[in-house]
Amino acid sequence: MTEPNLIAKWSSWAPELRSVLRIAAALFFMQAGTTKLFAVPAAMPGGGTVPLMSQLGVGATLETFGGGLLLLGLFTRPVAFLLSGEMAVAYFQFHFPKGFWPVMNNGMGAAIYAFLWLYFSAAGAGPWSLDAVRRKEAPAA
Repeated sequence: MTEPNLIAKWSSWAPELRSVLRIAAALFFMQAGTTKLFAVPAAMPGGGTVPLMSQLGVGATLETFGGGLLLLGLFTRPVAFLLSGEMAVAYFQFHFPKGFWPVMNNGMGAAIYAFLWLYFSAAGAGPWSLDAVRRKEAPAA
């Protein structure tokens, strides 16, 4: 196979790889929420969980259940947009005051997720998603 053919073949997998990226990122993202809400896979530093009716509790709920929707690829665009905003708020409220650079203020995760979810809000879930299944079953207009 020649190089241009190999590149074309690999490029043809872009929609499926978008789905893989969404699934992997959602699994990792959900862990942040389940740690705060349920102490799974580990408890918060100092043990325990966050109060549900607190700002951290609301964020953890969004991370857990919004991440679950993204994992399934259901309502991806609006959920991803909401979660992008959540991560931007988290970054600017908790990390940015500690310094400008994400690598120095421990905000790398929040910054990356803000842009990753913003991408999915525009690009959609990809073919391996419940959104794609819903589109196929929708009656033609």
